[in-house]
Amino acid sequence: MEDTRDQTTNVSTPREGRPLPGVAVVFVAGKPSFDARELPTGGLVIGREGDLALDDPRLSRRHLEVARADGRWTVRDLDSRNGSFSDGIPVQPETAVPAGPLGVLRLGDSIVLALDDVRPILGGAIERTGGTVLGPRLRKLYADLERTARTAQHVHVTGETGSGKELVARRFHDAGGSAGAGRPFVAVNCAGIPAGVADRLLFGTRRGAYSGADADAPGYLQAADGGTLFLDEIAELSLEVQAKLLRVLEMHEVMPLGASRPVPVKLRVISATHHDLRARVDAGLFREDLFYRLGIPTLQLPPLRQRPEEMPWLIAQALAAPRLSPHVTLIEAALLRTWPGNVRELLAEVTDATRRAGAEPGSRVEARHLGERAGLGRATAATAAPAATPARTASAAEASPAPALEMTRDRVEAALHKAAGNVSQAARDLGLHRTQLRRLLELHAVDPKLFRGD
Repeated sequence: MEDTRDQTTNVSTPREGRPLPGVAVVFVAGKPSFDARELPTGGLVIGREGDLALDDPRLSRRHLEVARADGRWTVRDLDSRNGSFSDGIPVQPETAVPAGPLGVLRLGDSIVLALDDVRPILGGAIERTGGTVLGPRLRKLYADLERTARTAQHVHVTGETGSGKELVARRFHDAGGSAGAGRPFVAVNCAGIPAGVADRLLFGTRRGAYSGADADAPGYLQAADGGTLFLDEIAELSLEVQAKLLRVLEMHEVMPLGASRPVPVKLRVISATHHDLRARVDAGLFREDLFYRLGIPTLQLPPLRQRPEEMPWLIAQALAAPRLSPHVTLIEAALLRTWPGNVRELLAEVTDATRRAGAEPGSRVEARHLGERAGLGRATAATAAPAATPARTASAAEASPAPALEMTRDRVEAALHKAAGNVSQAARDLGLHRTQLRRLLELHAVDPKLFRGD
């Protein structure tokens, strides 16, 4: 199994307490990279030399200065040879301007992120194991999961669609020692089971139980006997099926349809859903007793947009087989999009982009090869305004859309008015994450309280 790690050059121990501003280098000279560090009090000069030296021949010796004061980020291009971009917008030479709301800085063929709190990734690394990419945030979650697997029989994982819940389930299975003994891992998508056959598929049937049942058929629970059962989107199961599942977990036996005697089973269960399972209990849609059996402990899987340091590695990995390389604008465009479908959507869209790039001469995949709606929420994709015209001349490959920055003050205010000042609802309507909208409110000096009703 491949195990390749790109260690950071900063090995500081993350501090407790208040947020720690810092930067993370995620792409250098056309290749994924990772180096996270605290922002010095006086700011940071980035270039081929300076406080943060990057081995990128397209950088000037002193290319860009990034600083933070009074809770605000500023960037200043130091009259560089190839210019600098903040969230896809050119930075004027020798003028300190507010950094873009997402803090994605492009200089030369490199990308640096300005982060309000660098503690979660400080001293971390990127790990590539068995075709997966684990950044510092996921590595911490996996470490927590492995500790849990040594003592808990069951665990529940929450996370958005496509964020990697099945990978977490397999890690739980491996950490429990089941894989080493050759025991089964059975993954079931509960949302894909028709209501009328859930009993048969989960609990099995006996010959003659219904018309056409010509032989015994073990269910998923019996197939996982001695190993791990992964129930994805468990909230989609009916209350009746939930009651039968609870009995299996309490009695360690399953009653197949048409059987006169239960069959003993011993298994570990990891469940997952993108719903708030506690809210489903309160609404009467999920059994409270089953929640206490499966819902504790719960691990929260962060969405891809909260793990931006992983994106360049995921993209490079997706392009490795067709022997294509990612252009810096592709990485920038990916970092500026919300990816509601998370890793699954990113990989699918990058694969589609390779098809477009393959029809042209050259071996690079650029931002322009991404689909127009790739990585965008429906509202953003449907109503996005044209990207601002760059003040500094840029090639077609260097012009990349920045969905968050396409949100003019008027659009932001209109969304807040519609949502009666509710920032979370306005962000959903705009196809943005709540944090992105808050950064835009700060950029445009908009107070959401002014849009709330009396």
